[in-house]
Amino acid sequence: MKRNSFNVLFFIKKAKLLKNGEASVCMRITVNGARVETNIRKSIDPASWNQAKECARGKNRKSCDLNAYIEDAKIKLHRIFNELEEQRQPITARLLQEKFFGQDKEPKEIRTLIGTMQEHNDQCRALVGKDYALITVRRYESCKRYLAELIKLKYGKEDLPLTEVNGELVRAFEFYLKTEKSCQQNTVIRYMKCLKKITNLALANEWITKDPFVGIKFHEKEVVREFLTMDELLTIYHKDFPLERIRIVRDVFIFAAFTGLAFIDVQQLSPEHIVEDANGNLWIRKTRQKTKNMCNIPLLDIPLEILRKYADHTICQKRNVLLPVPCNQKMNSYLKEIADLCLIKKNLTTHAARHSYATSVCLANGVSIENVAKMLGHSNIKMTQHYARVLDSSILRDMTNVRNVLSNTR
Repeated sequence: MKRNSFNVLFFIKKAKLLKNGEASVCMRITVNGARVETNIRKSIDPASWNQAKECARGKNRKSCDLNAYIEDAKIKLHRIFNELEEQRQPITARLLQEKFFGQDKEPKEIRTLIGTMQEHNDQCRALVGKDYALITVRRYESCKRYLAELIKLKYGKEDLPLTEVNGELVRAFEFYLKTEKSCQQNTVIRYMKCLKKITNLALANEWITKDPFVGIKFHEKEVVREFLTMDELLTIYHKDFPLERIRIVRDVFIFAAFTGLAFIDVQQLSPEHIVEDANGNLWIRKTRQKTKNMCNIPLLDIPLEILRKYADHTICQKRNVLLPVPCNQKMNSYLKEIADLCLIKKNLTTHAARHSYATSVCLANGVSIENVAKMLGHSNIKMTQHYARVLDSSILRDMTNVRNVLSNTR
């Protein structure tokens, strides 16, 4: 087991003198780089203090009393530290401080990083389907597992007191994720955000006093998402596939591409989510599973035709849903076959349908980004900009309007 480092230092506060002109004497305890400071409620004339020797100059009674206190305090702290090491107990600067000033008191529970994460994750799992998605909870659990591996590797311990979580551990965790776990930059940032949530929780509850993320910033890399053009969407839609499993996956994908719904929302779509307005237009009105934001999407002819196609499907009637959606893994696997059969050289996934809706179905046809945001169930346009890409056709259409305006002013 790695030996704990320990140090005690006495100093005076020259910047803030007392009314009598003297400076308060303070004690700083440091364990493994984490420290606590305490005013020992003694003071001295700044000119009479020798910082190099951490004691008062002179032979007067006040100086002798102060020096005796400092010497006794150092001996006592070293004795407490040695006792805790012999008992193989977790040692923190805060624990030494508490034992020094009140050995008759019961020591407070030592909050640890992995223990706090486990408590947090248990609460999140209990709220799956209410405040959290299952995939989010699994990410927190993976983060805890990776942190435990790093602590074992770096410190030779099963856990660390929260007070020992510092910038060094944060940077080591980032390095560990990139090297040992081969995580890409954006994945690393997701795990770092999980850790930061725990440290923010510790700060809010005063379990730690210093933010270990101070001065540490992370920058996500912009990911260019695949989307299909309208021609590619129609190619897939009109393609005759001999296997039923491929036809179902094709129809689910095309439905998502012409409604903008995420995979989980298509899977959960039921008759109650189809609403007819006063003019006889059919709408999808459903809260998103991920954000609980409401989606208001007019049903176009193609997705409406797909819904009618599966109205009497056995699986749909059994589950009370509108489409017989396979699991996401099968969807993505069969979409690769569909791309090959349609000679489309793009990485087709279920999420590519949502990007295709924002870009090729909506923006390419003049739908404002504000309306696209509402249909996608986004709370602000910045989220929509990650999905929507400006097409050359859109640029050309807008600049043609500019050209016409300029021509009329000549």
